[in-house]
Amino acid sequence: MFTPWLDLDGARERVAQWSERAGLDLLHLGTEADADEIQDTAIAQPLIVALSLLTFEHLQATAPVPADAPVAGHSVGELAAAAIAGVLKPEDAVALAAVRGAEMAKACAMEPTSMAAVMLGDPEQVVAWLEEQGLAAANRNGAGQIVASGAADAIAKIVAEPLEGTKIRALKVAGAFHTHYMASAEEAMRAHAAELTPADPVRPLLSNADGTVVTSGAEYLARLVSQVTRPVRWDLTMDGLASLGVTRTIELAPAGTLTGLVKRQLKGVVTTITALKTPAELAALRQEDAS
Repeated sequence: MFTPWLDLDGARERVAQWSERAGLDLLHLGTEADADEIQDTAIAQPLIVALSLLTFEHLQATAPVPADAPVAGHSVGELAAAAIAGVLKPEDAVALAAVRGAEMAKACAMEPTSMAAVMLGDPEQVVAWLEEQGLAAANRNGAGQIVASGAADAIAKIVAEPLEGTKIRALKVAGAFHTHYMASAEEAMRAHAAELTPADPVRPLLSNADGTVVTSGAEYLARLVSQVTRPVRWDLTMDGLASLGVTRTIELAPAGTLTGLVKRQLKGVVTTITALKTPAELAALRQEDAS
């Protein structure tokens, strides 16, 4: 996960600093841990935020994005977005991600829950149908994708008996994220967040709650806390980016998923799309800016 990025100047030292703050050996976990260990949400979440921030720091040193460029993150990615916008210090964002991951893992262990991706179908019809099944639309990702979340037996039922006109695939996740099942994690995050001092964003910062720009750091931090029990409205977030006149997007590592959604949902609106998967993409951006 980290390996190709650690050859960049100062990368190891930076990750070591974040590791100390998070109470996790991110260098080891990001380079030597096996797949099962990395898939543990308690490990995956701080790794994702740390890698995104490491990517952004080297992006700024290589091909700086404009100071007024909007930033948005998906789910745990909002913690990285908060640091990029200046709401949180990078080390605080990684530490908060560690708390988030650990507490969500504990919540998942309380009872059997799961998630499934619902593709195709009318979005409003899908949401209503999920509610009838006792499930929540935890992620409304746009581009024809909604993620259902809830009790494991209810998820198994919709996978076996999908709504007509849809395709449903079970997801390999720890549990029902972005639902009331994560209430204990929200409480723990709120206690940790109370010790932080957020600053107001220095660039447009969009929220997954409704796709709007949030101008108060305190409000954004509060949304980060409540987000673990509420739906991710990435569909509205992409609409928000479009309303700001965004025509180019750069997805930070680990990249790919959001780039695919943007390509489908904002086709013809966003005309230049980059997924920073390795340092090679950074070099390509530098060459573009130089030409």
